[in-house]
Amino acid sequence: MKTNTFFKDSALSALRGNWGKAILAVLVYFLIVLAIAGPAGYASVMMQDAMDVSSISSLSELVQDPDYLAAQKTTNGVSGLTFLLEIFLLLPIGVAFLNVFRKLLVNGDNNTLGNLFDFSNYWHKVGGMLLVGIFTFMWTLLFIIPGIIKAFSYSMTPYILDENPELGASEAIHRSRMMMKTHKFDLFWLYLSFIGWGLLCILTCGIGFLWLAPYFQTAKAAFYEEVKADYELNGGLD
Repeated sequence: MKTNTFFKDSALSALRGNWGKAILAVLVYFLIVLAIAGPAGYASVMMQDAMDVSSISSLSELVQDPDYLAAQKTTNGVSGLTFLLEIFLLLPIGVAFLNVFRKLLVNGDNNTLGNLFDFSNYWHKVGGMLLVGIFTFMWTLLFIIPGIIKAFSYSMTPYILDENPELGASEAIHRSRMMMKTHKFDLFWLYLSFIGWGLLCILTCGIGFLWLAPYFQTAKAAFYEEVKADYELNGGLD
């Protein structure tokens, strides 16, 4: 297994001359996430305002209060719409976002915005990532730690879904598990190596994350290429 230094150097090499386009992809993706999640957050705040206990003396009065009922109806509607958008829009864009940096690393493909809105094999990606979310959630219900471990185990699925449209959702997840069988701590160690950069980005009021995100995601793509090569070297044995 190659070192974190190798993955980071590979990322910096791929990003050289492409920082502007990589940062633009991060910014657009962030704005999409904000546009989808923001209204739900705002509706929740309005719901809290409607539940002001200073003017409501009992639960029975609360559930009959017109302001509360209106806020609840709005919150439920917005939350439902957000949930659907997260599944049918954010999941496939999330897959595309990760693969923006894989394609930049592997092929030098700097069409970052075009790749960000790559909706090819749409249902394949939605189904795969929805299944990942369900499996991870179910493991998390047991305890937090098993959920985290499984999240690392399934972490290569977005790349596999994009590269292998012929695989079913469960097959892509299974392949990720096989790739990560002995490499979960290696990926965790890669994550830890970026903590210092993350703390520095906080000091910039978050602006630095526009540079850190492409760096981290490209390094993670390099990690994927390494575990994929290791998997193929061993005959892709399941």
